Amino acid sequence: MTKRKWIGAALGWILSGGNILGALAGYCIGSLLADAAKGADGKVNNSGYDGESSAENYRETSFEEMRNSFLFSLLVLSSYVIKADSKVMHSEMEYVRKFLRYNFGDEAVLQGEIILKRLFEKMDNEGMLAFKNVIHRSCMEISFNMSEEQRLQLLDYLIMIAKADGMVSFQEVEVLKDIALHLHLSVQDVESMLNMGYSYEGRQKYSSSKANINVYYKILGISPSATDKEVKDAYRKMALRHHPDRVASLGEDIRKAAEAKFQEINAAKEAIYKARNI
Repeated sequence: MTKRKWIGAALGWILSGGNILGALAGYCIGSLLADAAKGADGKVNNSGYDGESSAENYRETSFEEMRNSFLFSLLVLSSYVIKADSKVMHSEMEYVRKFLRYNFGDEAVLQGEIILKRLFEKMDNEGMLAFKNVIHRSCMEISFNMSEEQRLQLLDYLIMIAKADGMVSFQEVEVLKDIALHLHLSVQDVESMLNMGYSYEGRQKYSSSKANINVYYKILGISPSATDKEVKDAYRKMALRHHPDRVASLGEDIRKAAEAKFQEINAAKEAIYKARNI
């Protein structure tokens, strides 16, 4: 199948009638959707599914819908995170560019920038309070259409964007918590992920030094005074919710990102087990 522009593929539930994400998609994408159906010569390209069975066609379309839904949701929510402190940081935008390039190719970078620019304009024109209501309604729709594990991965990406400049401001933390609650996740999910260490290319594990033990407890969402049973229960719950196979339907690249997070959860567990001689 000829590779399509990522935003030009079917947007699935995002473009379903009457929802806020559908309205945002129409506002942001505009002519991109029309251009996506055309080749370099300006003619409509209908050759994408030539020779493919209807079942294969359905599977491919369903996969594109899920990925595009995830990506567009990420861009909408990241606009809220990036502007949380009223500044658009170059490092945060560069992180988004790297994410788009790595996961969707060079073409997605330009299209993603256009979408973010239009979202920033909407935010400036309508004011943060009105845009915040749009975000809350978007989160409700995302919660309805994405599994908990997919929402956790979405939140994880937003936290990585916030950390891209080397620090997370109070305003960004408050925005992340606001998003988490409206995604039907928890403040504890935010605090856990904020305590994970990473670089863009691959997360860096903490050392097993005693100084990092408190960080490991924060990753598992428990206090150092927790019993051994509470530690084991917390780890099992985290491992179940963050298992990379649960987001595999979004693509191998996103599954790998979830796997890096999962490895950090395991590293935290191993360090605590070692310190307690469990």
